[in-house]
Amino acid sequence: MSDSHANQRKAGRAAPAPGARRITRARPLGDLIGASLDKACRRRGFATSDLVADWPEIVGARYAGRVQPLRLDWPRVKGGEDAEPKPATLVVQTDGATALMLTHDMPQVIERINGFFGWAAIGRIRILQGPVSPPRRNRPPKLRELTSEEEAELKRTIAGVEGDKLQAALEKLGRAVLAKTR
Repeated sequence: MSDSHANQRKAGRAAPAPGARRITRARPLGDLIGASLDKACRRRGFATSDLVADWPEIVGARYAGRVQPLRLDWPRVKGGEDAEPKPATLVVQTDGATALMLTHDMPQVIERINGFFGWAAIGRIRILQGPVSPPRRNRPPKLRELTSEEEAELKRTIAGVEGDKLQAALEKLGRAVLAKTR
């Protein structure tokens, strides 16, 4: 008997049979695809996928869906590995009108990106004009129909509320809550 089997038996667990499949715990999808996403990002000059994944939080709502980071262009370093790294050029794609706004806000955007990295990683931003694919928006799941008892309970609950608009809003909210909870 091997040492690992003996240790498992001491711990009160039965040793798996040879050739048996191991049962593993569920893992988040981000952990599973993170490595392959990081490889794709490295080809574009990104050390990790963090900048691409956190882009909406970094640049804010104004540019999140309108500006898309394409790649980082790092300058060639002369002097070996001990030389201080020079800031990269971030290449982004956006439409014409947004390019004008981004040009005006470029110092603040560079500051926010460098704040994200924690060092002066970006020295400038190069803008390529072109269409940007809008981010996918997940539609909320369709709610189930309420039973007649639930409908009656909802009507009783909001019957004493004054104002048609408020009553309609409360009915809509009540339908959503009841459809999800029961």
